[in-house]
Amino acid sequence: MLVNISYNRPAISEKINHEVGKPFTLFERVKLKGTGSPKLLITNTSIDIHNLLVLDNNANVCNVEMRSNGIIVMFRSILETFALVIPYYKLKIYKGKAEEYSIYKDQHFIKVKADKPGIHKFFQKIIDYKNDNAPTQIEDL
Repeated sequence: MLVNISYNRPAISEKINHEVGKPFTLFERVKLKGTGSPKLLITNTSIDIHNLLVLDNNANVCNVEMRSNGIIVMFRSILETFALVIPYYKLKIYKGKAEEYSIYKDQHFIKVKADKPGIHKFFQKIIDYKNDNAPTQIEDL
């Protein structure tokens, strides 16, 4: 779900919370050693997101927020903030090149540059959290 989150709209917030869960509490964030990513440089996107990013001349950057049932990828275009809301069951993360991660959800994707060790650690944290909290698969029985 790609939504504009620039304004405080309870209906949008409720949809996001229903899709990926409420934000972690302070205790949970400390226990996880942080739930937000550093600033990520966008290298490539799907056409919907690309059409939003080309509207201004700013650097194309985003950040990722972990939630209990998914992640939110947030980026800015013009003066608006957009969020790509991805529940864990639809999230696919690929590490194509040595310094690039691809985040996929259905027809949307964002590729980000990973040139610092902290970025690699954050994506590994997302993958580990997703695997630890996934429902039991039939193959695991």
